[in-house]
Amino acid sequence: MRFAFTKEEDDFRQEVREFLKNELPKNWDGVAGNNLEEGASDNEWEFTLKIRAKLAKKGWLTMAWPKEYGGQNASMIKQVIFAEEMTLARAPGRDGFGIRMLAPTLMIHGTEEQKTNYLPDIAAGKVQWCQGYSEPESGSDLASLQTRAVEDGDDFIINGTKVWTSSAHRADKMFILVRTNPDAPKHRGISFLLIDDMKSNGIQVNPIIDMADRHNFNMVTFDNVRVSKKNLVGELNRGWYVGATLLDFERSGVEYSSRCLSLLEELIEFAKTNKRGGKLISEDSNIKKEITELYTEINVSRGMSYKIADMQSKGEVPNKESSMSKLLGTVLEQKVANLGMKMLGLYGQLGPKSKHNKLQGKIEQEYLSTVSATIAAGTSEIQRGIIATRGLGLPKG
Repeated sequence: MRFAFTKEEDDFRQEVREFLKNELPKNWDGVAGNNLEEGASDNEWEFTLKIRAKLAKKGWLTMAWPKEYGGQNASMIKQVIFAEEMTLARAPGRDGFGIRMLAPTLMIHGTEEQKTNYLPDIAAGKVQWCQGYSEPESGSDLASLQTRAVEDGDDFIINGTKVWTSSAHRADKMFILVRTNPDAPKHRGISFLLIDDMKSNGIQVNPIIDMADRHNFNMVTFDNVRVSKKNLVGELNRGWYVGATLLDFERSGVEYSSRCLSLLEELIEFAKTNKRGGKLISEDSNIKKEITELYTEINVSRGMSYKIADMQSKGEVPNKESSMSKLLGTVLEQKVANLGMKMLGLYGQLGPKSKHNKLQGKIEQEYLSTVSATIAAGTSEIQRGIIATRGLGLPKG
């Protein structure tokens, strides 16, 4: 792995920054006060889709993909630079479910027909995907899922419930894990399916409002929903391995360190211009120590992301590396939010709707939303188990 960017990569980074400077409104602070599309209003979502279309036209959404699927055969490093700059700017437009998770999984496990059918629309920014994994009684122990898919001629018929389904109310399609053999050991009776239309008969999406008062999560119920057998990814009853591949892609990414760095830089500026106890917050030795340590850890996290990109550029699928990145990155998100709450004091409890808030109420939003950071996409305990067994070769406890 090299530890410096080429001139071409530096020039590309600057090009992305100029694009965002021109396309985002002045004083832009992110969709719904967040760098993701979580909780976006209808107007914000419309803006998100407009930016997505422009990004797709430039070929930036999927530049590292093969050209036959809508990519540019660009390096994975350039793709990470793009993701990093988008996150630092809190810019909307990407479909992480389709681009970051499903597409690379299809490139490994999908049929040529599936790749041809699904990848071009993802690259063109024409579709929003969502993820059907967690269930009311199945979270960290994902293999205990009970949503059933029964074969019926050329179709599967799905019945069950998925929960915490991010962006399901915006999504056009879903990738889903279902149980197709209830008599097999739990890891071996699961299949991975693609649902073409979230408005299919029998699908009901119900909102879940999180404690930051945002609507991104949903509960999705399936009542005799038909899905063609041609939408089976990988082998029947072997979907666990497809789903695990997707999780490796979900858990890797430079977004963790970028989110942390973006917020930390705002806190640094806040500390330089605001006083507490008669002196600037930036003069507090304990605060300076925390900022220094967090900045160092954030850059370690960033380096891990580029290491993972280097692996992917060689055709490797990161596993333990993804878990290491996810574990460190999500813990850092909570640490930065906690530091913000400490620095703002009682003002940290005020959200975006309060006229007395500081930093646009961002700290309240971050503090509440990052509670789930070490739970979503696999808990920190799950990540430590993967690192221990697959990374260090330790026996399972």
